[in-house]
Amino acid sequence: MSAPHPDWVRSYAARRGRRSALTEERLARFLPSRRIPSGPLDATAVFGRSAPLVLEVGCGHGAAAVAYAIAFPSQDVLAVDVHTPGVARLLAAADAAGVANLRVELGDAVHLLADRLAPASLAAVHLFFPDPWPKAKHAKRRFVRPLTLDLVHSRLAEGGILLVATDDDGYAEHTLAELAAHGGFDVVVGDRPSWRPEDGFEAKGRAAGRTVTEVRATRR
Repeated sequence: MSAPHPDWVRSYAARRGRRSALTEERLARFLPSRRIPSGPLDATAVFGRSAPLVLEVGCGHGAAAVAYAIAFPSQDVLAVDVHTPGVARLLAAADAAGVANLRVELGDAVHLLADRLAPASLAAVHLFFPDPWPKAKHAKRRFVRPLTLDLVHSRLAEGGILLVATDDDGYAEHTLAELAAHGGFDVVVGDRPSWRPEDGFEAKGRAAGRTVTEVRATRR
């Protein structure tokens, strides 16, 4: 797939994870019924109803996406990631939890936002513990940057929410600066959402003594 914009750069490492036998089994068993079809997304057809749609970018192994789907059954969740073993774990967890309101896309979130999601089609976008790309020469790879903020802003409905959580102080400062420069969001640094599990990168960050910053940006 071609880049959606001349300024597009990959915001994730090129390695997408080794496919173990367990990963392959989970993908074969669960992905066909959970993966969204190619082309522009018709959420009503995919989920079988009209409901607020929440996109989680870089869902990892899916604990937060599954927890949100359970906590908010009246909403629909679309989780996207390039890491195949993580998506396979998400699929197994979603099946075990019996959630009907969750779908996945194994691919690049920027392409999904640019090519397949309609303007004003999202109620919220979640970005939890993205790769901070701490080296200055890699900063252009951070997901929060002008191109992606423009995409997120255009795909959120009026009053839609962008939630960002990070345990990297530099990424937190970067996120707040980029949001301020964009100008299309009302931004507050708030509390941790009670529904989100404390595991994965968050648990590792807290164990290492790092502070988690929670950013809530509302589309104007």
